[in-house]
Amino acid sequence: MEARGWGELPTAHISCLFPEVLTIIFSYLDVKDKGRVAQVCTAWRDAAYSRRVWRGIDAKLHLRRANPSLFPSLVKRGIKRVQILSLRRSLLRDVICGIPNIETLNLSGCFTLTDIGLGHAFSQDLPGVTELNLSLCKQVTDSSLGRIAQSLKNLELLELGGCCNITNTGLLLIAWGLRKLKSLNLRSCRHVSDVGIGHLAGLSPHAASGTLELEHLGLQDCQKLTDQALRHVSSGLLNLKTINLSFCASVTDSGLKFLAKMPSLKELNLRSCDNVSDTGLGYLSEGAARIVALDVSFCDKIGDQGLVFLAQGFYSLRRLCLSACNISDDGVDRLVNSLHDLTTLNIGQCVRITDRSLGLVADHLKNLESIDLYGCTRITTVGLERIMQLRTLSTLNLGLWHKK
Repeated sequence: MEARGWGELPTAHISCLFPEVLTIIFSYLDVKDKGRVAQVCTAWRDAAYSRRVWRGIDAKLHLRRANPSLFPSLVKRGIKRVQILSLRRSLLRDVICGIPNIETLNLSGCFTLTDIGLGHAFSQDLPGVTELNLSLCKQVTDSSLGRIAQSLKNLELLELGGCCNITNTGLLLIAWGLRKLKSLNLRSCRHVSDVGIGHLAGLSPHAASGTLELEHLGLQDCQKLTDQALRHVSSGLLNLKTINLSFCASVTDSGLKFLAKMPSLKELNLRSCDNVSDTGLGYLSEGAARIVALDVSFCDKIGDQGLVFLAQGFYSLRRLCLSACNISDDGVDRLVNSLHDLTTLNIGQCVRITDRSLGLVADHLKNLESIDLYGCTRITTVGLERIMQLRTLSTLNLGLWHKK
């Protein structure tokens, strides 16, 4: 026994810590280290398997072969969020049966997933599942959406980006069964048209009630959508907070009249909507006092007059993207004199911008945190010195800038 002096406390070893203390320590480790400490000894394994250690953690799995011990281990740790990185077709059902309390299932990029495999997995009611990501599962069709609408009635988030075989019929099924849906992403669903958006908005009450609780709707690169879709959105999806219409080439200024009437809309993405111009921003400004984020990048019909409209009506705007728009220092002058609370300003590839704009930004946007000046070749170190005086600025993009 080691001799100690009078009044000297014994040296404590980590093995003497209570399991509750080990649990707190292990909760701060990353996922890989959580697994490693469980292999040290029995006491550490028991502490590492505490549900507190794994709270909020996504289990990321490669399921190429059956593993009978995997799912009981995940259940013991309280895992409810699962991402499948690769999948043998027959094993999805094993996941659902093996983790009965699953809440979030991410199958993004599982190219082998078919309607048959998904149908077998979702053959019973799964009231606990609230989030499902099927993005880039290109073999998934409307048939799968029918099964999802039947079995996952409490679903709040559904990702279908890149599911190119989804049609308006699939949206009708969603509108029929998923009444609690709050977020829906239909990016690059090329067959979706105005009719399908009408289903979501409850315009087919004889067949479906609609997803009237939707707050976030992604319609990026849905090429068949027109202004009529925005009419449908404005009439039925009154709780919508964000909508992404980027690359929807058939959306025009007239469609923005409908969005201007939406009471809850906070974020609007019109990136590369070629038929949106200053006139459309004028329509939006009549009801845009609530919008906090706007992206009109690469809309080359937007110029200084558009910035005037922004200054006149977008009083809550905090994040603004104007990359490659046809704006000049005069437009920036009008903008920054009114919208003092901007925190993000992207004016990259706006080739008419000079040091004058940077001086105006430095003088008026005291809360600015991020600015993009990529490709602004007419600015110099003089302007940059002005912008760098902003104490709140944390992000500055200067790609393709030529020092002068």
